[in-house]
Amino acid sequence: MRYDLVIFDNDGVLVDSEPISNRLLAAYLTELGHPTSYEDSIRDYMGSAMHRVHDLVEERTGQRLPADFDDVFHARVFAAFERELKPVAGAVDVVEKLAADKVPYCVASSGSHERIRVGHRTTGLDRWFGDEVVFSSQDVGRGKPAPDLFLYAAERMGVTPDRCAVVEDSPLGVQAAVAAGMDVYGFTAMTPPEKLAGATRLFDDLRKLPDLLV
Repeated sequence: MRYDLVIFDNDGVLVDSEPISNRLLAAYLTELGHPTSYEDSIRDYMGSAMHRVHDLVEERTGQRLPADFDDVFHARVFAAFERELKPVAGAVDVVEKLAADKVPYCVASSGSHERIRVGHRTTGLDRWFGDEVVFSSQDVGRGKPAPDLFLYAAERMGVTPDRCAVVEDSPLGVQAAVAAGMDVYGFTAMTPPEKLAGATRLFDDLRKLPDLLV
């Protein structure tokens, strides 16, 4: 293994949450008078922290979203997670192999700690991710595409950026990893490869990842 730390994005990489959350986000924004399709949501918000939703809506319309927007949205998402959420195909296999090979790994997600935890409990991934290896945009001042979250995760894990491999499926996440000075492996199962053009390598099946990291 040529890296000392593997940093996973969470949504769309470990848990298959992007279709659920973007469907609900598009519906909620439309309900509030900001017509948004599922494709719009994927394009504009996939991989970003919640503040980006607020910022873009206000920038485009001059209107602020309701004060309870995040709470209502997350309640809908968590309820849907309980019904529908699954791990991404191959996620458990990859994490089991890293653990068996004693390769350090962690999560660095734009989602809140609560969102990460709900997703991990629902899919059984909580077995592999204790609090000490879970990092959220809540922990830093700026979410992706700023590099802050990845740099924070590396610092907390005691690894320099040049020894980190990031696994990402969103353009914003790839930008953040590149800005952090880390190699980034672009997961194209849901994202067109051209959208992740800045990645070090592209791959379409999570089960291929361990061989790519050697």
